[in-house]
Amino acid sequence: MKRPIFLFVIASLLSLTGSLWAESAPVAGGFREIRLGMSLDEVKTQLAKDPYFNYRGDPDVSMLLKPDDNLIECDGVSYISRAYFQFHDKQLYTITLVLDPSQIGFYALYTTLTAKYGDPASLSPEEIVWQSDRYRLSLERPLSVKWIDRQSFDQIKEAGKAQESERSLSRDEFLKEF
Repeated sequence: MKRPIFLFVIASLLSLTGSLWAESAPVAGGFREIRLGMSLDEVKTQLAKDPYFNYRGDPDVSMLLKPDDNLIECDGVSYISRAYFQFHDKQLYTITLVLDPSQIGFYALYTTLTAKYGDPASLSPEEIVWQSDRYRLSLERPLSVKWIDRQSFDQIKEAGKAQESERSLSRDEFLKEF
């Protein structure tokens, strides 16, 4: 009679301990209230409210090559030196925060992200990457953090490949003229 109770207690403890070690959050889709997939206007509203950003509204001039793409670039406050928010089809698909190394260290950020998201998916001297099915989070040297919506990014890459293929065909057609 004592043996089944003992085995149950041991199995319960092992189960509890295993779940404590295995628990890690899925990779977040953004920073604070700013989330990948938000509209341009939603991000502008959140930036204006957030004390970590010194957002002053739309720039006077925009020099982006594609009309469907937008970029918000603004100064940060305290730990954030500069921030970049990239949009495609008016949806946020990347966030890049350039951090101030005099305020926060690479290793401190690495240990915080590892504690929250578990072991990285890849590790190199230039960047450390965590990812989920939807998001990619990278800690890059010298000191920046980047979130990418993987689905949007893959679509943009595919569109770029198709455009490059079209340019290649046009070049080949042109060369045939000689």
